[in-house]
Amino acid sequence: MRLALYQPDMAGNVGAAIRVAACFGAGLDIIEPCGFPLDARDIRRAAMDYAALAAPVRHASWRAFCDSPERRGGRLLLLTTRAARPIWEFAFQPDDVILLGRESAGAPEAVHAAADARLLIPLAPGARSLNVAVAGAVALAEARRQIGYNEASMI
Repeated sequence: MRLALYQPDMAGNVGAAIRVAACFGAGLDIIEPCGFPLDARDIRRAAMDYAALAAPVRHASWRAFCDSPERRGGRLLLLTTRAARPIWEFAFQPDDVILLGRESAGAPEAVHAAADARLLIPLAPGARSLNVAVAGAVALAEARRQIGYNEASMI
């Protein structure tokens, strides 16, 4: 299972996503361009020492990500507030790639069109969205709950 960030805007969220991926035994993909340098101090601060457990794979563009070995094989699942299907009603598989859009703008139509499924995390009335790293953690936790947590399902 992998977590992918589409053109992230905030370095701290990438660092938090590194930690999330490490803690759930998932791979992590960063689809550039990013809104900050990928060697930003905020990434290291949020990732702490977890970067060694989930070193992100960088992709120079959306096309490079789509053509990469990390993308081949599994389903692409886009987390979006524009989806109708809650993550609780979706059957995750071990080779799924959970994709999160930009903090400022979400994902463009081409990314929506490429997704095998569009999923949402139901929120309380009036709440707009979760932080991307938090949304990734919620989705990975649900996926791991469904698949089961064991060494064989980890990277």
